[in-house]
Amino acid sequence: MRWISSTESQRWNEKDVKVVTSQEKQSSLMITSTDRQLVEGFGGCFNELGYEALSFLSEEDREQVLYHLFHPDGDCKFSVCRLPIGASDYALEWYSLNEHDDDYEMEHFSIERDRKYLIPYIKEALRLNPNLTLFASPWSPPTWMKTPKAYNYGTLRWEKEVLEAYALYFVKFIEAYKQEGITIHQIHVQNEVVADQKFPSCVWTGEQLREFIRDYLGPAFEQHHIETEIWLGTINAPEPWDEWLKGKAQDHDAYAHTVLSDPEAYKYVSGVGYQWAGKYGIQRTVLSYPELRYMQTENECGDGTNTWAYAKYIFNLYQHYFTNGVNSYIYWNMVLQPKGRSTWGWEQNSMLTIEKERQQVTQNPEYFVMKHFSHFVRPDAQLIETTGSWTGNSLVFENTDGALIVVIQNPFKEEREVVIEHNGQQYSFNLEAESFNSLVLNGK
Repeated sequence: MRWISSTESQRWNEKDVKVVTSQEKQSSLMITSTDRQLVEGFGGCFNELGYEALSFLSEEDREQVLYHLFHPDGDCKFSVCRLPIGASDYALEWYSLNEHDDDYEMEHFSIERDRKYLIPYIKEALRLNPNLTLFASPWSPPTWMKTPKAYNYGTLRWEKEVLEAYALYFVKFIEAYKQEGITIHQIHVQNEVVADQKFPSCVWTGEQLREFIRDYLGPAFEQHHIETEIWLGTINAPEPWDEWLKGKAQDHDAYAHTVLSDPEAYKYVSGVGYQWAGKYGIQRTVLSYPELRYMQTENECGDGTNTWAYAKYIFNLYQHYFTNGVNSYIYWNMVLQPKGRSTWGWEQNSMLTIEKERQQVTQNPEYFVMKHFSHFVRPDAQLIETTGSWTGNSLVFENTDGALIVVIQNPFKEEREVVIEHNGQQYSFNLEAESFNSLVLNGK
């Protein structure tokens, strides 16, 4: 039985567990034996700027960072990770994997650039965890496939030969990575289908996603015997207030429902990925399609200051997404330089910060939020039902060995006692102010 607590001043502190006489106190969190959903894992995204930051470290220090992110005996034990197809907003510059105009047969498709940045990064992770699940999504199609012809802004040209070529683009990507010894387990059709940004982006409607998956991508995968799953993601539905102003508040899950309500499109879809404002749509989609799998595909990124206060907000996102049905939770940038400035000027948080001059690694607050979950909750764990006044600040998982993992936040500015009850036994914890906690109970 273990209790690990993290506060702003003490980030990973083992504490004593107090077992109290059964029914001695009123329980504030009661653990039932009811399973909710399977956990597939936790992870982050491979990006060029992250690999550049890692390059500033000595070989020994870089190995330690990667070990604690990916190895099954490390800190975070990542099991599900993301990579971009072409440039993301954390690439070093604009690029796609085929910028040869009108190359509908993809004769000039190439992952040569990825061999410099992304593939070495991914191979290091796979060396430490060969069972790592990888999913990939484009931020933008090749520019010649878009209107207007630009990496940012715009939409995919809706012409049959372009759509066939774009489906083939995904096939070529999966096959090229397979030749590198890297299996792409999932394809998510577009990063942030609502995003119209200054960095690589492309706007889609639900109807376009439905048609592309149903008539082009799904059949292309069948034709080329591609076993990679197709996921409907990553969906970042508009903010609710914007929707109310437009009289479309009911449409937060419209992307998912538009695709999944079509039987011919549905048959190709293995899961749905939500991020950012997609958090307002996931509940209804899960209720409508409980048989599918779900993922939080990109942790909200902050402003590069990496504060404890923002980490408290991020904990709430873990709680929200798992409560509403996700099977996995993916952080965004695992590693960045101080302030986390993107090529396009947006400063964002990261789990780790690496200072080039001093070759120093800093574990940021959100590193510990992730660690409180991923260090203890293993793939194939089950989310467990709870009741009581602390249910809204906690999640409970059961690993396959029967161990119960209680991850609980005290968001208040003063210490609070929490009494957890399970199988007639009570456990008392005095949670420090503004702390994150992991409690490992013996289980059954």
